Amino acid sequence: MAAYRLLGSFRVGPWGGNGFFTCRRNFAASLSVRARSGKAEEKQTHFGFENVSESEKAEKVYKVFENVAKNYDIMNDAMSLGIHRLWKDALIRMMNPLPGAKLLDVAGGTGDIAFRFMDYVRMQHERQSRQAVKSNQSPSWQQISEFYQQQNKSNSDLGSKAVICDINKEMLKLGRQKAEQLNYTEGLSWVVGNAEELPFDDDKFDVYTIAFGIRNVTHIDHVLQEAYRVLKPGGRFLCLEFSKVQNPIISRLYNLYSFQVIPVLGEVIAADWKSYQYLVESIQRFPDQEEFKGMIEDAGFYRVEYSNMTSGIVAVHSGFKL
Repeated sequence: MAAYRLLGSFRVGPWGGNGFFTCRRNFAASLSVRARSGKAEEKQTHFGFENVSESEKAEKVYKVFENVAKNYDIMNDAMSLGIHRLWKDALIRMMNPLPGAKLLDVAGGTGDIAFRFMDYVRMQHERQSRQAVKSNQSPSWQQISEFYQQQNKSNSDLGSKAVICDINKEMLKLGRQKAEQLNYTEGLSWVVGNAEELPFDDDKFDVYTIAFGIRNVTHIDHVLQEAYRVLKPGGRFLCLEFSKVQNPIISRLYNLYSFQVIPVLGEVIAADWKSYQYLVESIQRFPDQEEFKGMIEDAGFYRVEYSNMTSGIVAVHSGFKL
């Protein structure tokens, strides 16, 4: 009876006739509101044309490049009709690195930029050596023979280094395999790292490059700040990225090709429509040439300029840390 009176008094308490269960429902509702509020407060960004949380984007982008790694080179050739090779060659010519230069290539897992860098430096070294021999107006055969022997020795130690940094292990794995196949054995380092939080000391590199990678990051401003931090004073930032086509007729044709053809190529060649649909959408969401130039200047770089290639389908942005 006492127990019954106690339960009875609880039921008619301040919660009304069914106080215990009403209280529990209110508590659960409060937790639900807080959970929804916390989720709403999480910063949003874009993944192609889709709005997602910042943490979701990082995971989704990682998965995209994990999926495309195996067919990355084949798809690049198919999508650009091989023109991507000319764009990368032009980037290296603009860089014009000399023997002894230290390069950091971010989002460069395939090694394309690093390989070209090492080839260009070797070519520059050979040119300097030939000029040194020619400056001796009448070298003997012995001097010429000694020159070529010395050149073969020094070619294996040019003093130049290229560090390839990529957040995606599958892309780095692909790059290492290519390096072995192409016999790039000297001067290359492969590092897993996030472009927004680079695992390198300040003032370490002469040149920083990022090719077709910066549009996939969550915070472009963080990437630019990190690039500035790791460059030596006098160091150069170079970014090769898809941009905005200037000619309206070419722009319409380019968009038609991008949305109607590239995802189909992705499905046929790599059995992956969605990843290539995202890559096309990410190009559309990336800032145009002038806006991106302003972002680079805001990060502290000087003498920022850009050069359009193929009617602005891609652009190379350049800046210096002074």
